[in-house]
Amino acid sequence: MIWAFVRLLLGFFNGLVLAYFVALNGVYLITSLRAYLSLRRYSSRLKALDIQPYLKAEGAPPMTLLAPAYNEEPTCVQSTKSLLTLNYADYEILVINDGSKDKTLERMKEAFDLAPAARLAVGDLATKKVREVYQSRVHHNLWVIDKENGGKADTLNAGINYARTPFFCAMDADSLLEPEALIRVVRPFLEDETTIAVGGIIRIVNDCRVESGQVTDVRMPRNLLASLQVLEYLRAFLSGRMGWDALDATLVISGAFGVFRRDLVIQVGGYATDTVGEDMELVVRMHRHCRENAIPYRIAFVPDPVAWTECPESVKVLSRQRDRWQRGLIETLLRHRKMLLNPRYGRVGMVAFPYFFFLEMCGPIIEFLGYISFAVAVILGVASKQYIIAFLLVAFVFGTVLSVSAVALEELGFRRYLRLGDLFRLLGLSVVENFGYRQLSTFWRMKGTVSAMRGQKGWGRMERRGFAVPKT
Repeated sequence: MIWAFVRLLLGFFNGLVLAYFVALNGVYLITSLRAYLSLRRYSSRLKALDIQPYLKAEGAPPMTLLAPAYNEEPTCVQSTKSLLTLNYADYEILVINDGSKDKTLERMKEAFDLAPAARLAVGDLATKKVREVYQSRVHHNLWVIDKENGGKADTLNAGINYARTPFFCAMDADSLLEPEALIRVVRPFLEDETTIAVGGIIRIVNDCRVESGQVTDVRMPRNLLASLQVLEYLRAFLSGRMGWDALDATLVISGAFGVFRRDLVIQVGGYATDTVGEDMELVVRMHRHCRENAIPYRIAFVPDPVAWTECPESVKVLSRQRDRWQRGLIETLLRHRKMLLNPRYGRVGMVAFPYFFFLEMCGPIIEFLGYISFAVAVILGVASKQYIIAFLLVAFVFGTVLSVSAVALEELGFRRYLRLGDLFRLLGLSVVENFGYRQLSTFWRMKGTVSAMRGQKGWGRMERRGFAVPKT
């Protein structure tokens, strides 16, 4: 009797797991196909586009770059140098030092000849106390705001208060922007006045050659974990976010690179300081605000403005990052659960929100337990050959195909990895990641789910090695 119950339970759960993988990969397939069609149109248009008119003062709106910095001593100078080389007519840079405990502020003072300067806040978002405002005597559009520690969201809100332009670009202090990144990411605002936010693509800078704040030679990282993240980022941005943009249901703009309409962000209350997923939460809140107040709007993603960022190279640091990402996702989705399957919120409420709620938020637990259940069913001999084949197809083969398609999208649209060896390595990783790395990533996300249930707060310590020029 008990054995029959166990068989029934295993069969039911394995069926649920199989349905989960089919649904998850089905959505990936749809977004990948939409991304492919969208990328073809975008690439054709990009070849014919002359961005020079936008570079003139009358073509591009004034912009403020907000770079929150906390213990960014290894990368802050190189990152700031990259911002100073942007090909944009009218912009200011606000580096906001969030009470760093290392020598971030000292490095900035030395590198850019900072001096105390008078600058009044024009916004009223509540933040931790600002201790001093500095301006570079060499680069007059570079400002550094030194404040008490309050976290990334609090730091961004302080930057918004001191920004004076109609748009701001939120980024990480350890990111490098390409010279034309800002003008490319602002273009949707110029073409459609209802645009309220735009996200750009994030790429991995580890082991790329960086000179004077610019990536001069794109290379695959030597570290295996970093290499696997290159593939993840390609899949997440080119297959994922570009596909969601084609469906007009963008729910996430990376905190490492996004441009926002400042007045609307202030209107909705700025970044939330009580979540570790402040970037996604702000985008969801903007969707909700515009829908509830009948405000015409568009939130877009564009694939060619690039921000380069350093990714974790150790299991310990990467696990902390994925734990935090999952906690932020859960906090955001539960906070705005009113939007789930609510027609009032259009495609976001009926398509994007359910995907993230059921497949991204609940998925890690189902997937992790699914691997265990599959192994138990095989060992006990209760799994049919048909089920074993179906599981392997949807859990491993289909995943490999989707990763290969992300690499194909990269080659179709941008071809950043010019070395044949790098391309073959990406294709090889498309297979390798499904046997170990994906399961480990699922475990980290499941831990993040447990952490969220326990009410855990905080980011966890991140480590930076800096933008070193690799040996040839």
